[in-house]
Amino acid sequence: MKINYKTQGTCSRSIEVEVEGGIVKDVHYEGGCNGNLQGISALVKGMPVEEVISRLEGIRCGSKETSCPDQLCKALRSIKA
Repeated sequence: MKINYKTQGTCSRSIEVEVEGGIVKDVHYEGGCNGNLQGISALVKGMPVEEVISRLEGIRCGSKETSCPDQLCKALRSIKA
């Protein structure tokens, strides 16, 4: 399943996420800190959705209530729902 998730509270505008059989196949952020987000995308590719959520959920960016990794978890949870 592939979705385009509109982020909230981050520099990135959206995340395109593809998941198959509970495994993250691809992640692409639009906007945000390009190098960091490419790194996150590369690291989570091939990981089980639950592991990504357990590692990244709740991460904050400075004084913001969320971050690009946290928004990825919200996108993954929306796929699971």
